[in-house]
Amino acid sequence: MLNFIIWDPDKVFFTLGGYEVRWYGLLWCAGLAVAYFVVQWLYRREKIGQEKFDPLFIYCFLGIILGARLGHCLFYEPGYFLAHPLEMFLPIRQMADGSWKLTGYAGLASHGGTAGIILALWLYVRRYKVPMLTVVDIIGIATPITACAIRLGNLMNSEIVGKATTSALGFVFVQNGEEFARHPAQLYEAMAYLTLFFVTLAFYLKDFRRPGTGFYFGLCVGSIFTFRFFIEFLKEVQEQWELNMVSAIGLNQGQMLSLPFAAVGCYFLYKAIKKPTQQ
Repeated sequence: MLNFIIWDPDKVFFTLGGYEVRWYGLLWCAGLAVAYFVVQWLYRREKIGQEKFDPLFIYCFLGIILGARLGHCLFYEPGYFLAHPLEMFLPIRQMADGSWKLTGYAGLASHGGTAGIILALWLYVRRYKVPMLTVVDIIGIATPITACAIRLGNLMNSEIVGKATTSALGFVFVQNGEEFARHPAQLYEAMAYLTLFFVTLAFYLKDFRRPGTGFYFGLCVGSIFTFRFFIEFLKEVQEQWELNMVSAIGLNQGQMLSLPFAAVGCYFLYKAIKKPTQQ
């Protein structure tokens, strides 16, 4: 065990007036804040009016949160949440004795968040008359930094863990009651998404493709979900029922959900490279 990283962080960053500010929520907010300023900067560079930027954050925030929440409830625990629909939308849980407990939103799915933000952007461009491909390209440049922050939040929560490993890079997740090392899959994803952010930003600054071709949207979605597909082989399933799926087809729910997103991203990337003019 001496060769492994003992991972036992305090999930709470600080307490204020009895209210706990957790690393997970803080990193979520930090990721969204950085993306906010990146998108604002890109809107200015692309000479899109500030009056069209201001409502964009609201659309994106609601799309991500609602999509990610519904995605988890319907993709991973449909039986429970369809029987307790109120808990899909409110951060509460009904206890065995019938009482209600404030729990926070325990469960957010990246696939649902991606679908949610795409729907939100479709509604946004219909309302504010901004070209769809331009908007999704701009969001595609900023998204990986938020994805990186979310995975770091998962790491601080010791959740979405990897499979057991003997590698010196393994983490022992003490708070999960374990004494053996696992792949820090959350950290692998965070590093990949941070790298993608800088690569995508470099392409933009070098004027490799202009926003409006679908190139940055395709690069973002295709890269994230292709990586997500393969990293899942190193991760434990999130729900026990997925073990039957893995036994039957060799893939888990996260991989099955990643395939269509990866295909859509690769399609947009191919179309943009083949015909990079603005649509």
